[in-house]
Amino acid sequence: MAQLWKGRFKKELARETNDFNSSISFDSRMYEEDIKGSIAHATMLGATGIIDKSEADKITTELTDILDEIKSGELEIDNEAEDIHTFIEGELTARLGQTGKRLHTARSRNDQVALDIRMTLKKEAQEVISKVKELVGVICDKAEENKETIMPGYTHLQRAQPITFGHHIMAYAAMLLRDIERLEDAYSRMNVLPLGSGAIAGTTYPLDRQMVAELLGFGGVTQNSLDGVSDRDFCVELASALSLIMVHLSRFSEEIIMWCSWEFKFVELDDAFSTGSSIMPQKKNPDIAELVRGKSGRVFGDLTTLLTVLKGIPLAYNKDMQEDKEAIFDAVDTVKMCITAFAPMLKTMTVLKDNMRNAAAKGFINATDCADYLVGKGLPFRDAYKATGELVALCIDKGLTLETLPLSEYQGICALFDEGVYEAIKLENCVFNRKVEGGPSPESVTKQIEIARAKIKSDSDNEIQYEFTETEIEEIRHLIAVPVFKEIFKDKK
Repeated sequence: MAQLWKGRFKKELARETNDFNSSISFDSRMYEEDIKGSIAHATMLGATGIIDKSEADKITTELTDILDEIKSGELEIDNEAEDIHTFIEGELTARLGQTGKRLHTARSRNDQVALDIRMTLKKEAQEVISKVKELVGVICDKAEENKETIMPGYTHLQRAQPITFGHHIMAYAAMLLRDIERLEDAYSRMNVLPLGSGAIAGTTYPLDRQMVAELLGFGGVTQNSLDGVSDRDFCVELASALSLIMVHLSRFSEEIIMWCSWEFKFVELDDAFSTGSSIMPQKKNPDIAELVRGKSGRVFGDLTTLLTVLKGIPLAYNKDMQEDKEAIFDAVDTVKMCITAFAPMLKTMTVLKDNMRNAAAKGFINATDCADYLVGKGLPFRDAYKATGELVALCIDKGLTLETLPLSEYQGICALFDEGVYEAIKLENCVFNRKVEGGPSPESVTKQIEIARAKIKSDSDNEIQYEFTETEIEEIRHLIAVPVFKEIFKDKK
């Protein structure tokens, strides 16, 4: 297939150069976005009189047929083409001849590529948001089942204070809700149309960029043509948001890996989401969690790749920017794959409640509540803290716990102690009385779950919408009457 830029050159392109230059292997996934962008461009060219309306109609009709044929498998993408844009335009020209060649009027491959990747990443961002919401829902369900399941909370990986398992995992729901906000924020900045920027300096043709933006569901148009073709900030922002998702999934995976071990034995993974050993028959390995933890490095690497590629590029477009796609596509695909495996693993995980409760009974994690008991008796907190520390040291010397230490020993350190201390340091009371907003009490955890569920439901009910009215949509439909746009708008309100 001939290169779009061949006119300037007298020699055939070297095979090695073609292979090195080609991007069809990874940008072919943007075929639908490329075709829809071309249909919008052709429609605008016809509506503004830049090309004849009848030719614009032929182009849009043929592009719609090409899209349908690729989707059905009737038309295979040629891997020998330089890129997806060359393949689509070449196929169109083969079918329509001179009329097909008019499609590229007032358009550069630079702004065409910038359009395709924005459209693709808008779709991918929405898909990732949907998957994160599903995971938050799974966490909420598991937290609901375990809002009274007492376990030790940790700092420095040392038992610190009693909490509930529901409270613990809702911390990850909070992280993921922030991830959704970051994805939505990144979406807002990629939702700007670059088409019309040309190679770097726009065009002398009387384009209607706002019309194209409306046809493709963009909220606005880029305001500087050089920036329009060279901006990949939105790729970096999305990769950054995806990296933070992987940080959170990796931290969660690390805890699940520890909880599965015999040293903790807090949870057991379902057989369908575990693997065994080739030599040790007793093993049940948390491979999904380990892979998620490991794959976080891929996404971090993709972010670093994007930053490194962009940092030294002068304005405007440079071929270096072809490296954006493999990196951001890999980041998107990796995160989607990880969540797809992680969510059912978590959903089917068995929580070993008795083991958690028994672990919480050790390690003096009710010591703070013991000190608070003395504060309630009027003792300043620092004095109460010191007295409780002496009690813990005494328990360690005698091989006892705060629950089993005799009252006489308590009173030997501080006369304010009475029988009420045993009720104050009871684990259930230590947890259930922490009713402060955001705390571990069942009431507080229930509230956290309600807020999270309302958030993901509200977001689902208010998906990112195109920024124009139903009347405008109808006017556009009547103007173009192209099936592909009916598909774009059919679910939009």
